[in-house]
Amino acid sequence: MAADYPDIDIAPFIDHALLTPTATPEQVEQWCGQADRFNFASVCVYPAYVKQAAELLHGKKPQVCTVIGFPTGATTGAVKLYEAQEAVENGAAELDVVMNLGWLKAGKTDAVHREIAEICEETGKPIKVILETNLLTDAEKKLAAELAMDAGAAFLKTSTGWNGGATVADVRLLKEVARERVGIKASGGIRTLEQALDLILAGATRLGTSRSIDLIRQRDNLEKGE
Repeated sequence: MAADYPDIDIAPFIDHALLTPTATPEQVEQWCGQADRFNFASVCVYPAYVKQAAELLHGKKPQVCTVIGFPTGATTGAVKLYEAQEAVENGAAELDVVMNLGWLKAGKTDAVHREIAEICEETGKPIKVILETNLLTDAEKKLAAELAMDAGAAFLKTSTGWNGGATVADVRLLKEVARERVGIKASGGIRTLEQALDLILAGATRLGTSRSIDLIRQRDNLEKGE
């Protein structure tokens, strides 16, 4: 495998995710320590843990990321906006916002755009819009991506991980639509170093995964020739 891939340090691509329903404060502390140790881009936690993560990572390089409207995207726009604003007040530097897919499929594109635009404008933070690509046709993926970018999104994110994970094909499609205007976050089901590198080479600029430490171990073992 080493000969097949360029020498890429995957750590700065990683959003170190702790999004299990049973996540504890002790795990948040552990995840933040790992993010700092390995130079991950961020720790992604539920809104309830943003304040704790922000305190733990104060003055350190990894950002605090949280999820909004997670995992369905079907809460109201007012609730999403409040959730986003509160998260920022508590120290979140990046927000992963789930798009309302029911609205998208119903053709309510103005409502989809308005909801995302309000969050972008009111928080002033980088917004990663979760498109949940596994539930969309290619045409819907392209429409969702354009709406998100027009609304001010900083990243297009493939998935929550609750309905399937990221694919190389979807990352390539989003890269083609984005045309370098925004970042692309591949998320869900990333368990191996080979998967991670394939997604980066396809165009991903961030990787959302709870298996970050496994990926680092695989990288280290590869460098040792194991």
